[in-house]
Amino acid sequence: MQPGTSDDDWREDCAPRRVLELFATKWTSMVLHTLHARHDGNARTGVLLRSLPGISKKMLTQTVRDMEASGLISRHVQSAIPPMVEYRLTDLGRRFVEPVELLYGWGRNNADALDQLVPRPNSRRS
Repeated sequence: MQPGTSDDDWREDCAPRRVLELFATKWTSMVLHTLHARHDGNARTGVLLRSLPGISKKMLTQTVRDMEASGLISRHVQSAIPPMVEYRLTDLGRRFVEPVELLYGWGRNNADALDQLVPRPNSRRS
């Protein structure tokens, strides 16, 4: 039997579905990519906010909380006034960087194919 043909490969908790669920929001992959590619695995909240055009402070907060709960990043509060919060990729988060970087690389190398897509009605792409 070939991969993807057994009933177990289509269960709701199968590995491919769990991966897609993790990256169902664009910001999770973008935070992973940004932490890895631009900030060597760690960055303060304000730095992340400035590094991710289009994300609101509320959405960043929600995204990093979800990522922390999933174990992809860890949150470190430095005692200062006001307190400084830094987010760091965990070992688990570093494991997820590879597929994200592959997708981002594919996107850069295949921009022409992406340009041929018909924009969705709610897309910000014109």
